[in-house]
Amino acid sequence: MLTERPIPDLAETTGTTAIALDFETASAAPGAVCSIGLAWIGGAGRVTHRAHRLVRPRDMRFAPMNIAIHGIQPHDVEHEPEFPGIWDELLPHLEATPLLLAHNAPFDIGVLRDVLTAYGLPWPSLRFLCTVKIARAQWPDLPDHKLPTVAGHLGLDLDHHAADSDAAACAGIALGAMAESGAAGFDDLLPRLGIQAGKLEPGYHEPCTSASQRRAAFRRQRLPAWLRQR
Repeated sequence: MLTERPIPDLAETTGTTAIALDFETASAAPGAVCSIGLAWIGGAGRVTHRAHRLVRPRDMRFAPMNIAIHGIQPHDVEHEPEFPGIWDELLPHLEATPLLLAHNAPFDIGVLRDVLTAYGLPWPSLRFLCTVKIARAQWPDLPDHKLPTVAGHLGLDLDHHAADSDAAACAGIALGAMAESGAAGFDDLLPRLGIQAGKLEPGYHEPCTSASQRRAAFRRQRLPAWLRQR
């Protein structure tokens, strides 16, 4: 049975320093969100709240591969609200929080952009971090930096592809990196690891990048135009 956890009242989350977000999708179609998981990190450096909401996708066609990944089926969400109804609850939290976290942020931020665009909703203004990049920088010797691998390395509980569990593990990875690096907070952690936060604003997206990505981009810009196109 799929367990839902409500999004807390904004007043309950005062002092939040970051929110970790995880989406599960019914298919590759824009607007196909079927589950949202959230984890709030408080000023004391711990996860203070978790939420899990089922979502009725705009397009109710579920791909078999997606069902095999997360186990959510059409009958689980047929009576749930579509994304805009849940967005009305979530947006005030994002507006009040300095940072959004996601493990493999290109996927989750891409899903967010696509579902907002599909419903004609403006993109919010926020900064975000990819905890895959944090994990690669902090623990370079792990065999890979997938969520189960990093969560296992840190001893974090994980029910993989249960969106709130994934979000809590994502938050735990960020907290673990801060603890092991001795960073006092996210603004201290990022320069230690050479990571630059991404940005999302209405009509604008800038990815979260690592130092190696920025060096590669700089070298590419210095090449002649005919070589940059190869």
